[in-house]
Amino acid sequence: MKLYYSPGACSLSPHIVLCELGLAHEPVRVDLKSHTTETGADYYNINPKGYVPALELADGQVLTEGPAIVQYVADQKPAAGLLPPAGTLERARVQEWLNFIGTELHKNFTPLFRPDASADWKAAARAQIDKRLGYVNDALAGKDYLTGKQFCVADAYLFTVLSWTKYMQIDLAPWPHIAAYQARVAARPAVLAAMDSEGLLK
Repeated sequence: MKLYYSPGACSLSPHIVLCELGLAHEPVRVDLKSHTTETGADYYNINPKGYVPALELADGQVLTEGPAIVQYVADQKPAAGLLPPAGTLERARVQEWLNFIGTELHKNFTPLFRPDASADWKAAARAQIDKRLGYVNDALAGKDYLTGKQFCVADAYLFTVLSWTKYMQIDLAPWPHIAAYQARVAARPAVLAAMDSEGLLK
């Protein structure tokens, strides 16, 4: 498998999951400004959407969208427990979190990364992020991970999005459960391996 990524972007989430499962994969860096890969290939020919992540399978098929990729990858090694079995409420809970992170956290960071976003838009996004972080903080009270004691694919996604708070000068101190959670996930060997592979530990 080939994972097309940009350092620290949302593609870090499936990268973490691949490392957690010990699945062989080739990380391929993508320059999102020029939309070319590290080998000079036109990334639009790989993923017409133009953004990461994309996962190229052994047969040449390409899967896009982080939440879909992490679920597909986790299902390759179901015994690892990163995603509960299909048809269970526990799996739906993980999917519930994946949707929340994608629509309520991830998307609200978008204007903060855009130089053309207005000050009002950025302020509104920050207000929404603060509100959603409050919800996540409450949900993490008394838990190691989002669904309890077991690390799951949604944790890889949440960790990735939370890592952007550092670059946006969003202090996590008001949300102590999140701060402790972020440190806990950051210490996982697979997380360190994925981050090191992307050059994020330098």
